[in-house]
Amino acid sequence: MWSNGTPTSAAPSSPPPTHAFTLHARNAVEMLMTSSPPILEAQGSGLVPDSFDSCFAEYASHTIPVGDLYCNWTWDSILCWPPTKAGDTARQRCPRDKGGVDPSKFTTKRCSVDGRWEGKEAGDYSSPQGWTNYTPCYTPEMLQVIRELYAGSDGEAQTKLNIAERTRVLEIVGLSVSLTAMILSLAIFCHFRTLRNNRTKIHKNLFVAMVIQVVIRLTLYIDQALTRNSKELFSRANHSRQGIDNTAILCEASYVLLEYARTAMFMWMFIEGLYLHNMITVTVFQEKFHYWAYTLMGWGVPIVMTTAWAVTTALYFETTNTKCWWGYSFTHYFWILEGPRLGVIVLNMLFLLNIIRVLVVKLRQSHTSETEKVRKAVRAAVVLLPLLGITNVLNMVDAPLQRSAWQFALWSYGTHFLTSFQGFFIAFIYCFLNGEVRAAVMKSVYVYLSLRRDNLPRRNSAFSSVFVGADAVSVERTRAASTTPAAAAELKPRAWRKCWLKMAPEECKSIPVPIEPDKTSSPETCV
Repeated sequence: MWSNGTPTSAAPSSPPPTHAFTLHARNAVEMLMTSSPPILEAQGSGLVPDSFDSCFAEYASHTIPVGDLYCNWTWDSILCWPPTKAGDTARQRCPRDKGGVDPSKFTTKRCSVDGRWEGKEAGDYSSPQGWTNYTPCYTPEMLQVIRELYAGSDGEAQTKLNIAERTRVLEIVGLSVSLTAMILSLAIFCHFRTLRNNRTKIHKNLFVAMVIQVVIRLTLYIDQALTRNSKELFSRANHSRQGIDNTAILCEASYVLLEYARTAMFMWMFIEGLYLHNMITVTVFQEKFHYWAYTLMGWGVPIVMTTAWAVTTALYFETTNTKCWWGYSFTHYFWILEGPRLGVIVLNMLFLLNIIRVLVVKLRQSHTSETEKVRKAVRAAVVLLPLLGITNVLNMVDAPLQRSAWQFALWSYGTHFLTSFQGFFIAFIYCFLNGEVRAAVMKSVYVYLSLRRDNLPRRNSAFSSVFVGADAVSVERTRAASTTPAAAAELKPRAWRKCWLKMAPEECKSIPVPIEPDKTSSPETCV
């Protein structure tokens, strides 16, 4: 599946993205064959074994009636097929543990008249296991992906699947870097009081929404990787690891929370654009900041949208018997969420264009050169692109599955690089490179180092120890002479330095004025 920001690329049953291929999709594609022989009559078993070992234990001692010709039992890596009479077609339920597969439908396998499992084409006996027709098992959404992927050659389709797997690695790296950067940015914004303003309030809410989304994605990715490894490890055993994707309710709840976090992220991006636009272009809004209204819009509206989508999607998948809402982003109901998100991108684009227009007008009134004006306008646009979420529009276009492998690779790597590293870009530009943030951090570091240096015990060298006696006498004489407040203040340079570094005017006023104001700070300096 290909994603509109939901988990993407090749991984076991990845969160049903809007256009990124998952491991379940790949497993299903590997089962795909385009044609099927006619079903003559179903001969199936009741409880079908679900591994090679259990299949062997079930039918190894099976006795074929004398005088009849049968195809032997076989394991096709997905289902176990019982001995089937020559000329018949065995039929059983589709597998339940595959995404994009409807377990209420049936898959078939043809036994030829000479007692051998047939291949895809009549008379094809190249594989002892024959060919299993899983095409009826697929959901309509899955079939559409398969047809587009295999529009070319099988080799090119495999190349695209490999690209999707590598894209997943890129995603995990990008999401991890973004998560680290956003958590660090939140810590900085919350720690320093000088940074607590209206603009950073909106930034913090946006970062929280992005952190929630990234954490859920990484949790699902790690769980899927562990589940896939356990399936490969125990492929011949009759058990596998229990994960999120094969746990009822938990799986659906994870996707609902993921989509809520994504919707909240888009809403806070809209609020970022609205607030910035009003601050720059609309003077009447600069005096008021309705934080409660922004909070209600950023966190409350996504609840209504996500609830409407979740209820509709649950009713739809209840009739299709598809596990864990696999492929939900392919359905028309996904536009309950995707439509408003696209609207946010369009509005933010309009905000950006108007902001650039105002910026260009102001630059024309200055005396800078035309080249400098263009450079500043372009830089402002590039800086605002990730904050306003405009780069997410690439995720809302269909994946070029029918195109060549290099075109698909360009789309896959470029799109998922921008979306996975988006949090890092926003944190880097609006926190780490911000002048106010850097000043606050540097001031805190300077205070810490200064206080640490002052509190460290000083070690006298052999040379300086010669003057210890003289220094002690000098200190005693100075203390005896410091009978006035001004003279006493001369002995407190450390207190004045702490005052200046901490910017605490009340504490400064309580300290007597030093004798030499040109070498120390004054109360006005601290204020």
